[in-house]
Amino acid sequence: MESDGKQLSVFERYLTIWVALCIVGGIALGRLAPGVAQWLDGIAITSHGAPVVSIPIAICLFFMMYPIMVKIDFAEAVRAGRTPRPVLLTLVVNWAIKPFTMFALAWLFLGVLLRPLLPGMDTLRDGTQVELWRSYIAGCILLGIAPCTAMVLMWGHLARGNDGHTLVMVAINSLSMLVLYGPLGGLLLGVSAMPIPWQALALSIGIYVALPLAAGYLSRRWVLRVKGETWFRERFLHWLTPVSISALLLTLVLLFSFKGAVITAAPLTILWIAVPLFLQTLLIFVLGWWLALRMGLSYEDAAPSALVGASNHFEVAIATAVLLYGLGSGAALATVVGVLIEVPVMLLLVRLCLRGRSRFAR
Repeated sequence: MESDGKQLSVFERYLTIWVALCIVGGIALGRLAPGVAQWLDGIAITSHGAPVVSIPIAICLFFMMYPIMVKIDFAEAVRAGRTPRPVLLTLVVNWAIKPFTMFALAWLFLGVLLRPLLPGMDTLRDGTQVELWRSYIAGCILLGIAPCTAMVLMWGHLARGNDGHTLVMVAINSLSMLVLYGPLGGLLLGVSAMPIPWQALALSIGIYVALPLAAGYLSRRWVLRVKGETWFRERFLHWLTPVSISALLLTLVLLFSFKGAVITAAPLTILWIAVPLFLQTLLIFVLGWWLALRMGLSYEDAAPSALVGASNHFEVAIATAVLLYGLGSGAALATVVGVLIEVPVMLLLVRLCLRGRSRFAR
C-alpha cells in the first residue's frame, strides 16, 4: 500500500483541484453539448421507466473497481470475515441508526427550517398532489435506507483501509439490503406496500461488485501463475495505479454533465436539498469513526467502517423513487442530488480519515 500511495500522491495531493475541475467541466459539458450528455445519459438499462444502470457509469465503475479487486488477497478477505466487530459496527450504524437520523434531519431542514424556501406542489405518478417539500423528504429517506455497496471499495482503498474487510462489508451490505430495505422504507415513508426494485438491486450488485470481483480474482491468479509475484507487484500493479483515480474523475464529469441542466435551472433548490444530505453524511461518518475508536479497532478496519455508512446506494434509491413517485417527482430529484454530492463529499471524508490516522494505535 505504501508504494501505491507514493504513485498516487500527485493525484491525491491536488485531488480537490481535480474534483472541482471535473464538476465544472461536467456542468459545462451538459450545458454546451446537451445533446451529447443526453445521449450518454440515455444509454442505460431501465425498469419501469427508471434508469437502473447507466452503461457509461457502469464502465467507469468497472475500471474504478477492477484495480482494487485485483490487489485484494482473498485469503485476507476470508480472515476479515472472521473478525465480527467491524462488521457488527457497520450493520448497527447502517440499519439501526442511519435511516432514523436521515428521517430526522430531512424533516428538520426541509420540513421546518427551509420549508418557506421550498414552495410549490408535486404531482406523483398516480396523479396525487403533494407539497414539494414532502417529496424532497421522501427522496432523502430513500437515500438514507440504501447504504453504499460498490463505491465504498474506492473510498476505503483511497483511505488506505483494509480492502479485504471492505469487500466483506460490501457483501454483507448487499445481503442486508435484500432483507431490510423494504420494511424500513415502508416504516419511514408510511407506505403500506413498499415496492422493492429487485432488478436494480440485482443488476447493481452484479455489475458493480460481482463483475469486477470475478475479473480481479481470475486475472490475479492468472498473472501470478504466469508472471510471478514480483512482476505482478512491480509491473502489473504499476500500470493499474492511475486507472482507478482516472475512472473516478471521469465518473464525476459524467454525473454532472447528465444533470447540468437541472443544476443550473434550480441551483438553490439543489442547495437546500443538499443541506440535510451533507449533514447526514458527516454525522454518520463521525459517529462511525468515534465508535471505531471506542471499540479499539485498527485504522485499517475503522476507516472503511466509517465510510461505508456515510455513503449511499443511489442507483437503488433513484429506482425506488421513480417506482413510488414518478420520474419527474421531487423525490426523484432529491435522490439525484444525492448522486451529485456523493463523490466530492466522500473524497472529503477520505481526506479526514487520512488526517486522523495517527489517532489509532498501530
